[in-house]
Amino acid sequence: MKEFFKFTERDTTYKNETLAGITTFLSMAYILVVNPIILSQAGMDQGAVFTATALSAIVGTLLIGILANFPIGIAPSMGLNSFFTFSVCIGMGIDWPVALTGVFVASIIFVFLSLFKIREKIINVIPQDLKHAIAAGIGFFIAFIGLKNAGIIVSNPETFVSIGNLTAPLTALAIVGFILTVLMLVRGIHGGVFYGMVITTVLGMIIGLIEVPSSIVSKIPSLEPTFGVVFLHLGDIFSAELIAVIFTFLFVAFFDTAGALIAVASQAGLMKNNKIPNAGQALLADSASGVIGAILGTSTTASFVESSAGISVGGRTGFTSIIISACFFIALFFSPILSVITPEVTSPALIIVGSLMAMEMGKINWSRLEVVIPSFVTIIMMPLTYSVATGIALGFILYPLALMAQKRFKEIHAIMYVLCILFVMYFIFV
Repeated sequence: MKEFFKFTERDTTYKNETLAGITTFLSMAYILVVNPIILSQAGMDQGAVFTATALSAIVGTLLIGILANFPIGIAPSMGLNSFFTFSVCIGMGIDWPVALTGVFVASIIFVFLSLFKIREKIINVIPQDLKHAIAAGIGFFIAFIGLKNAGIIVSNPETFVSIGNLTAPLTALAIVGFILTVLMLVRGIHGGVFYGMVITTVLGMIIGLIEVPSSIVSKIPSLEPTFGVVFLHLGDIFSAELIAVIFTFLFVAFFDTAGALIAVASQAGLMKNNKIPNAGQALLADSASGVIGAILGTSTTASFVESSAGISVGGRTGFTSIIISACFFIALFFSPILSVITPEVTSPALIIVGSLMAMEMGKINWSRLEVVIPSFVTIIMMPLTYSVATGIALGFILYPLALMAQKRFKEIHAIMYVLCILFVMYFIFV
């Protein structure tokens, strides 16, 4: 096992990998609760979606761990499940079985793009400064999610965002958890992020802010309402409306995953010569999980940026993913326990992990204006637009334009020109 996952080469242990896997699972576990709630608003059976969410996470995470040896968790994407429900099904009036078929078709296209190494080629030609910017931007995005989930940052009609009520009980619990985690980390306690989440949960239950589950074991809901419905609606996708939907699924999922892979590889020290090792296998695992998820009955899956939480406690290999999958399998039978993993419990970990990922900014060449502006826009627009893909797209537009203005045409890979044009068209027409 150690040889297969290259423990010695990546300087890790079973303890590190296990702690990392549990930490990542706890950071991702909210998807088992939130995804069924969101997709049920599109008319899907909530129980079936819960099972489909868990199974797609189990299979996808196993695939990326075994095939690519990456410490990453895969599950239905939060952004894309909202797009599926509120934009496609409710906004456009498309029935969920047809929309799910669109997810299936987009994932099939992903598989072919991965098999022919097109996705890998695109990721590898991204300039090194932009890769650092993507990783740092995701750090800011993760930290922003954590601050929002904790109630530290709230919406404001006059200033868009402002500081929340820090004395509110749940917000105060998140702040205490954050401080405890910071203290453990600066004291050099390995696994401080994981221990911080556990302590915050226990403290919340003791003082009555987190409800103690009334039961532990539950029956696994049936997949029958959603399983295989995509095969019944393949003839319904040939319309301009559905093609636009499929393209959007492709665009967002492609660059969400690209961003997550770049961020995780950078944080774990796996990036070599500006390339991600086993990127092809990782992307194939990601796209295959999308196909499986659509068949089971859930919206598009993606590599989770929350995987960075596990890396921060020592996860370096695919064995971390094995642990994540095992946790999702156990969760199928113990879903009531998931109620204790509240946003306030996971938010301290997200804020801290975000700050650690922001260290990638130090690797960007801040002395060159043609690098500074695209990098800054990439970083700042991820949290401001609440989209990793949008931040990447804007950076990909500005970077070639900046170099073209300096007549450095040969320094830009042809793929970057193509992507620049495609992104401009995307913002105009989609």
